[in-house]
Amino acid sequence: MSTEPPESAVPPPTGAGESSPAPTRRTFIATTTAVGGAVVAGGVIGGPLLSDPEAVAAQAPPTSRVSLTVNGTRRTATVDNRTSLLDLLREHFGLTGAKKGCNAGACGACTVLVDGHRVNSCLTLAVRLEGAEVTTIEGLAEGDRLHPLQQAFIDQDAFQCGYCTPGQIVSGVGCIKEGHTGSPEEIREWMSGNICRCGCYVKIVRAVEQTAGRK
Repeated sequence: MSTEPPESAVPPPTGAGESSPAPTRRTFIATTTAVGGAVVAGGVIGGPLLSDPEAVAAQAPPTSRVSLTVNGTRRTATVDNRTSLLDLLREHFGLTGAKKGCNAGACGACTVLVDGHRVNSCLTLAVRLEGAEVTTIEGLAEGDRLHPLQQAFIDQDAFQCGYCTPGQIVSGVGCIKEGHTGSPEEIREWMSGNICRCGCYVKIVRAVEQTAGRK
C-alpha cells in the first residue's frame, strides 16, 4: 500500500526562482484602499493640488465692491456677490435693526426702504444696489426724537416681543408714503407682507392710522 500523500496535499514549491502567488481579492482591496487614502490625505494636508495658487483662486467666490448711502451716510464694502442686503447691513455695517426671520421673503422682519420703496432685504442682492439710498429702522429717528410712527407704536402698544417691530414700522412708513391708508382694511392689505406672531395686528393698524392722521 502506497504511503505518499495525495496530490492536493503536497505544498507548492517555494524556490527562489519562482514568482509569488497572485493576490487574493481581499489583499487587493486592502492594498488599493490604503494607497487611495494616502493619496487623498496627501492632497488635503498640502499636496500640489491645493497648494497651487491658481487652483485656490479658482475656488474663491467672486466678490464686488459696492457703495451706497445708508441712513444718510455713504458706505462702501467688498462682498461676496451672493451677499444679501440684510447680511450687508447686519454683518458688515453693524445695523442689526432689520431682523433675519424666515430669510425667504415671507415674514417682513427684514423690511427696509431702498430709494423710498419697501423691500425684503433678505431677498435683495447687495451688489445690485450701487448708488442706492437705504433707510433702516435706525435711520428713522432724528437724534432723540422718534419718528411719528415709532411714537405711535408706543402710544398704541402695538408690539409685544418686538422681533417684527422694526420691519413693521419701516413697512408702515412705506405704506403711508404710498398713500395706502384710506381705511383699516386697506392698511391691513398693504401691510399683509409683515407677520406678527404675537398677533398685534389691530394695534399696528391703529398706529399707522394715527401717524397717517386718520385718528
